[in-house]
Amino acid sequence: MNATTLESLLTCPQCGFATLATMPTDSCQFFYECEQCKTVLRPLPGDCCVFCSYGSVPCPPVQASPSATAGGCCSGARPPLT
Repeated sequence: MNATTLESLLTCPQCGFATLATMPTDSCQFFYECEQCKTVLRPLPGDCCVFCSYGSVPCPPVQASPSATAGGCCSGARPPLT
């Protein structure tokens, strides 16, 4: 059994700034503000959170069950992508 990784390197698609962030284990993170350019990151279509879209490691629920990527991993809740 593999241990769940709780840190992921988030990379801003706008400016390329990367920062090591700790992922929550009890919820998905739908938004993250880039520390450098202040762009608010949101999940890409089909992803459940910013870590799955822009991180070096997917979120803990996806790590635990790769099949969670189909339909989202966080209680079926998906953020609006507008």
